[in-house]
Amino acid sequence: MATEPRWDDTPPSEDGYERAFSFPGELRNVTGARLAAEEFLCGLAQDAPPRTHECWDDILLVVTELAANAIQYAPGPFGLRLRRTFDGVHVTMHDTSSTRPEPRPFHPNAGGGGIGWHLVHTLCSQVSVVVHDHGKEIHVFLPW
Repeated sequence: MATEPRWDDTPPSEDGYERAFSFPGELRNVTGARLAAEEFLCGLAQDAPPRTHECWDDILLVVTELAANAIQYAPGPFGLRLRRTFDGVHVTMHDTSSTRPEPRPFHPNAGGGGIGWHLVHTLCSQVSVVVHDHGKEIHVFLPW
């Protein structure tokens, strides 16, 4: 995605702004992951404010969805890494399940659910899943 030139025409740096967090995989860790992402964004915004407030909200929503899915579908610990990229934020969620996420149909009359993976694909410019022996990593890129 193209960004507006900065006042000095210097592109934002990808170097030096990355944070990683580990969680034991408890339900309360969904909130912990969201708070960790918000801490990351607060620091990032000091040097490179988001283009729109929606960019901030979208990143927090995607992190929340990915953390909730890790708790629900991959028992055990999970990790979150956030990294500044040239035009956005790269979020990586690592969990213990080697099963690839699949979209599920949305059934509002059956208590909801089923929209998280669709939401992630809608809000992110790129989504990829890397499966390995000890689980998987979900990589998503969002504008900033």
